[in-house]
Amino acid sequence: MEHFDAKAYQKRVNERMPKSKTLLYCFRAFWTCGLICCIGQAIGDLLRNLFVLTTEQIASGTAIILVFLGALLTGIGVYDRIGAYAGAGSVVPITGFSNSVVAPAIEFKQEGYVMGVGAKLFSLAGPVLVYGTCTSILVGLL
Repeated sequence: MEHFDAKAYQKRVNERMPKSKTLLYCFRAFWTCGLICCIGQAIGDLLRNLFVLTTEQIASGTAIILVFLGALLTGIGVYDRIGAYAGAGSVVPITGFSNSVVAPAIEFKQEGYVMGVGAKLFSLAGPVLVYGTCTSILVGLL
């Protein structure tokens, strides 16, 4: 029976182990999320300069436009590539929520508009909306 050398084994494992890309992935997530947020800020600034709107209307309009853009980019397949590149950086902004609502609906489109799109449209958004509604009711009562 051969003698097992733990240090030599660990050295061999470390040589063959793939190098961590965590820093690269963090950088990609950071700048992509930042870019999405800068686009949101630009939309808000554009709404402020083009129309006479209140702060609440500007915030609502910006959110609506970002949700629409997220859904549109998901529908044409671009948001999937952004997600593959940026990871969590594409999930954090409001566009990520839009993507998570639209993607399951598109995936099950072949099952029909009612049982496919309709049923899957709220598979992720449903629990979020229910939790948000129940929390807001609870906070309102308190």
